[in-house]
Amino acid sequence: MLSGCVEWPEEFVDRYTAKGYWNTQTLGDLLRDWAVSYTDRTALVDGNRRWTYQELDRRADSLAGGFLQQGIGPEDRVVVHLPNTAEFVAVCFALFRLGALPVFALPAHRYYEISYLCSLAEATAYIIPDEHQGTDFRKLAERVLADVPSLREVVVAGDPGDFTALDDLYSEPSPLPEPDADEVAFFLLSGGTTGLPKLIPRTHRDYAYNVRISSDNAGFTQETTYLTVLPAAHNYALGCPGVLGTLRSGGKVVLADSGNPDHAFPLIERERVTASGLVPPLALVWTDAAATTEHDLSSLELLQVGGARFEPAAARRMRERFDCVLQQSFGMAEGLLSQTALSDPDEVVIETQGRPLSPDDEVRLVDSQGKNVPEGQIGLLLVRGPYTLRGYYRAEEHNARDFTSDGFFRTGDLASRTPTGHLVIRGRVKDIINRGGEKVSAEEVEGHLLAHPAVHDVGVVATPDALLGERTCAFVVFKGPQDRSVDAFAELKEFLRSRGLADYKIPDRWESIESLPRTGVGKADKADLRARAVRSAARPARRPRTVHGDAR
Repeated sequence: MLSGCVEWPEEFVDRYTAKGYWNTQTLGDLLRDWAVSYTDRTALVDGNRRWTYQELDRRADSLAGGFLQQGIGPEDRVVVHLPNTAEFVAVCFALFRLGALPVFALPAHRYYEISYLCSLAEATAYIIPDEHQGTDFRKLAERVLADVPSLREVVVAGDPGDFTALDDLYSEPSPLPEPDADEVAFFLLSGGTTGLPKLIPRTHRDYAYNVRISSDNAGFTQETTYLTVLPAAHNYALGCPGVLGTLRSGGKVVLADSGNPDHAFPLIERERVTASGLVPPLALVWTDAAATTEHDLSSLELLQVGGARFEPAAARRMRERFDCVLQQSFGMAEGLLSQTALSDPDEVVIETQGRPLSPDDEVRLVDSQGKNVPEGQIGLLLVRGPYTLRGYYRAEEHNARDFTSDGFFRTGDLASRTPTGHLVIRGRVKDIINRGGEKVSAEEVEGHLLAHPAVHDVGVVATPDALLGERTCAFVVFKGPQDRSVDAFAELKEFLRSRGLADYKIPDRWESIESLPRTGVGKADKADLRARAVRSAARPARRPRTVHGDAR
C-alpha cells in the first residue's frame, strides 16, 4: 500500500475477498474485458465524436505508453483537471493501467485549490484542457508549476502552448507495469462545504465493487444511455454508477459540459438518454424546465438525485413532473452508498435515502457519547464496509478525529433509520443551529420551505447572536418575478406554522437571493451563506425588501 494510506486489517481483507466483494482485477483490466464483450458498441459520445469500446481500450493503452515515456510511472500522483470530455475517460484508464494515481480535481477549481492538491499529493504531473469556459488553464498551470517543486510535467488536451500536447503522447502499445487490485487506483476529494478537501484513496478492488453494486441497483444494461451532466471527476458521476457503471454494463455514456436544460434536454432527445444523475439544485431546475420544454424527454427511464439530501417536497414535485423512476442516492466519496431500489414504492423513494447497498455495510447511529440510539431516533452516522476508506491520505490528525478505534468512519451526517432499514438523512452536524438551547435542523426547515409553490430553492444557516448564541437566517430563491417584500416572507412564516413547525424553528431573518452559491460539486455553499448572514446582521436593514429581521 502507498505510504501515507491506511490499510484494511487482514481479517477484513479475508472476509471481503471470501464473500466475493473483492477480486484481483484492476480497473484497467476491467476495460479490457468490456472491450472484448462490447467491441464496436458506442462507449462514449462527446459532441460529434463517438468512440467504441475497442477504440477507448486502444487509446488507453497508447496513452499509458506515452505517459511512461514521459517519465510518469507507478505510484506517481497526477492531478487530472479535465472537464467532461472523452479525453478525461481515456486519461483515467491510461493512468489506471500504469499504476499512476489520478488526483481528481474539479473543473471549478483554480490556483488556490490546485496548488494545494499538487503540494499535498506531491504530484509529478498536471493534466489540463487548453481553455474551458473562458479560462486559459495554461496560465494557471504556469503559476502552479512555478510554486510546486514536485511538479515536472504539464500535459494539455488541445493547444499545448509551451507544454506537452496530450495528442502527442499517443504511441504504439508497449509493455506496461501491472498494478495489483489491492493498490490505490486514484484519489477522490472529500466533499465538505468548508475548508480545503482531504484526499481519499480508493483501491482498484474496492471501487470496482462500488461500481458493480451501484450499476446493478440502478438496473443498467447494454440499452442504458447515461447523460453525464455533473463533473465526471466527482465520485457520484464517476462510479455511482455514473460513467464507469455504464461502461461496465455495455451502455453508452454521453458527456455533457453542463446540466443546464438548454444544453442537456437537446442531448436527451438526440441520444435517447435513459438515465442521468443530478444533485438537488439541478433537479429543481430540471423539474421547472420540464414543464415548458419542447424537447422530447420520453426516453428517460431513471433519474438519480444525490450528492445531498433531496427534500421530500422537492422529490414529490420531480416525481410528478417526470414519467420515469426516481432514485434517491445518498453517498460519499469516502465510501458508503445508500440508494432506493427501482421497485421501492413512491413513499419510500420520496421520504428516504434508501438502504446501504452492500450486505457488509455496517451502519451505526450514535449519540454524542458514541452509544447507539433507539430505532427511529436521530443519531450520528458511522459506517464501516468493503468500499469505505479506513483513513484519509497523509492526514493523521483528521484520521484520529474522524475514525473510531475499530475502524468506523464518522461521516458528520445525522440520520435516522426506519423499521425496514431505510436511512433518512437529517442533515450535517454543522447544520444544526443552537438557538438559545433549542436545536434547529437547517435541512428540516429547508424541506418545509421547498413545499411552498413560490419557492424554488432555499438555504438556512446560523448567524451569531449575543442573546441566543445563534439565530437562523433563511436565503430564499423565488421561482420567478415575485413580490419579495415583508408580506412575502410573512406568508412563508404563516406557511411554516400551518405545517405545524415549532415557533423556534421559524427563521429569524430572511433574505431573497437570485441563486444559492455552490461548491465545486454543486452543493449549497453554506460557508458562503453564513458569511453573508453575518454581514447582513451586522448592518442596518436599510432595504427591507431584501433583509428582514426577527419576524415573530
